[in-house]
Formats: sequence, structure tokens, C-alpha cells
Amino acid sequence: MDQAPRQLILSLYGLYARDEGNWLSVASLIALMSDLGVDSPAVRSSVSRLKRRGVLEPASRDGQAGYALSAGSLAVLREGDRRIWSHPRATAADGWLVVVFSVPESMRERRHALRSQLSSLGFGTAAPGVWVAPATLYDETLRALDEAGLTAYTEFFRGDYLGAGDVAARMREWWDLDQLTGLYADFCDEWRPVARRRSAGSPASAFASYVPMLTSWRRLPYLDPGLPLEHLPATWPGIEAEELFASLDARLREDAHTHARHTIGRSGAAV
Repeated sequence: MDQAPRQLILSLYGLYARDEGNWLSVASLIALMSDLGVDSPAVRSSVSRLKRRGVLEPASRDGQAGYALSAGSLAVLREGDRRIWSHPRATAADGWLVVVFSVPESMRERRHALRSQLSSLGFGTAAPGVWVAPATLYDETLRALDEAGLTAYTEFFRGDYLGAGDVAARMREWWDLDQLTGLYADFCDEWRPVARRRSAGSPASAFASYVPMLTSWRRLPYLDPGLPLEHLPATWPGIEAEELFASLDARLREDAHTHARHTIGRSGAAV
């Protein structure tokens, strides 16, 4: 699966920049991306886009040019850590969280921001202005909307689904489960061969597999907000994908970290 350089850059910052005081030099970033098969012009172009979007901010240290994550980007990454590495899954007994919002016509930007925020958290749409997710998302949702200044336009409800239809059928209307099934299956098809290798190889090869693997996985826990298995098909590929990610994470992370630290140190010394 081809990955945009900017997605790989965000993974590098999430994995390694926070250990470096939320900073990577340009030289280190180019060296790390080269190990992932991305050339310098593509890196510089992607960094420029991320800077324009307010994701990265230029910062120099000890005479070296570099970039740091913006405060907002750091907050997003902190929230993402829990989903990416633990991906808690709800049960039917947890019930549902329903968010209803009403935004005046004169504040369309706020309405768009609310929809974008709820969508990014993994909510499905039950009806216009009515969004639903497993009730386990309440704390994360409240925190995200509060930080964005959007809670004043929302009402929260928690409970059971009491409609006449089958919950599993309703979930197919609230979420695009066919798309999710395909994405989980693609992840397994792409990374299962790596898991079958007898050895993780050198730290460099572990790094070259680990960062793209994490980048492939990163968005899936947001598209699937831990939907309860009781209402999903018996052949749901999300379980295999979760187990595959956990296995590769445990197998590759330390060696990949070793390679990244060595590359960052070597790049700094060479400047």
C-alpha cells in the first residue's frame, strides 16, 4: 500500500520526536525518510505542506534547522496513543453514546467543525444531527469537544438501542462496515507475510517495516471506534488485524527504535 510521505513523517514524529523534546532536525528527518525509501525533495515538499497546515512549526536548536509538532498536533497524538496501541473494544453491555447538536445557521463553520470532530472520533450517523458511538467513547469525546470549544452546541445521551430493527443491521447504516472490512483485510494481506518471517532482521529492516506498518494501522482505530463484536459478523477481520498489529508492534518496535535513535544521533553529529 503506497503511503504519502506526510503520513510517514507524522508517524516518525509520533514515534521518535517526542523522545527528543518534540523536535527533529531536518537532517535527521531526511535520513530517516531515506531509510523508508523517500527522497529529500519529497520530504521537503511534505514538510512544507505540514507547516502550512499548522501541524509542524520551524524550530532551530544548537544551530540546526528542524521542526517541532504544534501544540494542537501534540494533543492529537497523545489522544491517539491509547487508540493505536490498546484499541479498546466495547461490548454490547456498554450501550451507546448519542450526541445531538444544534448550531445556528449563522455559525456554519462551527457546524462543520462539529461534524469533522465527531467523524474523526469514529462516530456513525443515525440521522441528520444525531451521531452515535460506543458509550466507552464518552470521556474522549467530551475532552475533544471541550478543547475545540464545541460542547455548548451538543447534548449527550447514553443508553440502549430500543428500535424495532436489528442492531447489527442498524450499524451497517451508521457505519460503512464494508469499507472497514476491506481496510482490515488489506492490512492483514499486506503485513501477514512480515509476521511469518522467522526473524525481524537488522534494526534497519525492522525500522523499514515498523514505521509503514504503524502508518497503515494508525487510521483504522478511528474508523472503527471499538464496535462491539456481538453485533459484527463472525468473520470480522478486525480481530485478526488487531492481533497482527499487536504481534508486529511487540516484535519490531524495539529494534526500530534502536535504528531511529542511531540515525538521529548520527545525523546530528554530521552537521
